[in-house]
Amino acid sequence: MALDKQLYAAMLECLPQNHELKELERFYELIRDYPRRGGKLLRGQFVLLSALAHGGTVEAALPVAVALELFQNWVLIHDDIEDGSEERRGEPALHRQVGVPIALNAGDALHVYMWQVLLGLKLEHKDAIAQEFLTMIHRTAEGQHLDLSWVQSKRFDISEAEYLQMVTLKTAYYTVISPLKLGAWCAGQTPHESFETLGKALGIGFQIRDDVLNLLPSKTYGKEFAGDLYEGKRTLIVSHLFTKVKQSERDRLESYLAKPRELKTTEETQQILVLIENYGALDYAQKVANDHAQTGLQLLKDALVPLPEQGHVNKLTGLLESLANRNT
Repeated sequence: MALDKQLYAAMLECLPQNHELKELERFYELIRDYPRRGGKLLRGQFVLLSALAHGGTVEAALPVAVALELFQNWVLIHDDIEDGSEERRGEPALHRQVGVPIALNAGDALHVYMWQVLLGLKLEHKDAIAQEFLTMIHRTAEGQHLDLSWVQSKRFDISEAEYLQMVTLKTAYYTVISPLKLGAWCAGQTPHESFETLGKALGIGFQIRDDVLNLLPSKTYGKEFAGDLYEGKRTLIVSHLFTKVKQSERDRLESYLAKPRELKTTEETQQILVLIENYGALDYAQKVANDHAQTGLQLLKDALVPLPEQGHVNKLTGLLESLANRNT
């Protein structure tokens, strides 16, 4: 069975299904909602492929990969609430279906199931794995705070360096650094010292690419088109745009970003998209993304050369390359 299918089945299997109380059975359905939607399950696959590349087994690494995907899902529920998002993976965001309090509680429950999986590990390096999860969650929460606080405080002077620091924290740890390290620990090996450096480069590249894709209409992209603009996100695209616009355009851009999403019209959003196109902000962001991704991929290849299972190394590298160059 393909790794993503094994991961998907194992993730759903560890979550509750039935309860004698009808309302708690409905609660279980809500807990399973985002995991059921699937997504690409890339982070969990990175754990599995890293473990295999280090000479480990799927059986040993699968619970850790499941725990990481549960992390991804509870964080997404909270993230959608915090951002006021409309969609997730082609369906209405959970809080749009059942309200914020119930969706928030479902996310909290998923968080508990993540720790339940981790506490049940029998692996030699289970303490190192738990510590890596703690580090990952700390860094992700720090990055999320920066992201949210810039919107709340109506800061418009976010520099490129500040943006890169934010996405390093918010994205790089749980997308690349931790999955690679966790795979090594699952295989009983010490992670390569360069995993952090290369993971930061790849994570930055992936997040900027995601920001670009958000502004390119697509039927297969898992979030709403231009959602970052409606949410007022301070992306690299927006940061670069502020360095190029005229004063009148700056005023219009600041006024737009400061509005709550429910007051932003489609026409206003289209005007901002025209500015982004006219000043080449997407092209600039894509170049920065490519530069970081290529740096990270080269460091990755260098780090993985000594590993015993080069067939799995190739699969891991290929999957990371596909993510770096994705169009959806």
